[in-house]
Amino acid sequence: MDLNKSQVIWRVTSDVELKTTPNGQNVTSFSVATNRTWVDWSGMKQEQAEFHNIVIWGKLAEIASQYLQKWKRVFLEWRLQTRSWEAQDGTKRYKTEMIADNMIMLDSAGVPNQSSTETMWNNETPAIKKTEPKKEEEINIEDIPF
Repeated sequence: MDLNKSQVIWRVTSDVELKTTPNGQNVTSFSVATNRTWVDWSGMKQEQAEFHNIVIWGKLAEIASQYLQKWKRVFLEWRLQTRSWEAQDGTKRYKTEMIADNMIMLDSAGVPNQSSTETMWNNETPAIKKTEPKKEEEINIEDIPF
């Protein structure tokens, strides 16, 4: 079995705009960034930002265009997909895209009636699902098998 899936927390860096293909499929694309900080060999703090383009299809694209906002944090689960086409000069071109399948908004601004700071969606989600706070269970020492 192969696995083509990654999970990252990003910041949205562009406006999210919904488009519809000629066959009626919803699609959106937008850019996101991750930041990395480290201390170099001389003791100086360094920062680096990586920018990526995300594509979302279907119902999830519609939700993303309604609720994602520039500079807000979002958790995305995505897969890589490469498409090809023939350019006007006859050469074959390729583009690898990050196709998001699941999304959790980490900053809830713009989500109506939102009590939690996280909301999770995927392409199978018919409506907004609120994430419930996780309850920690008490561990009884007698229940540990070793």
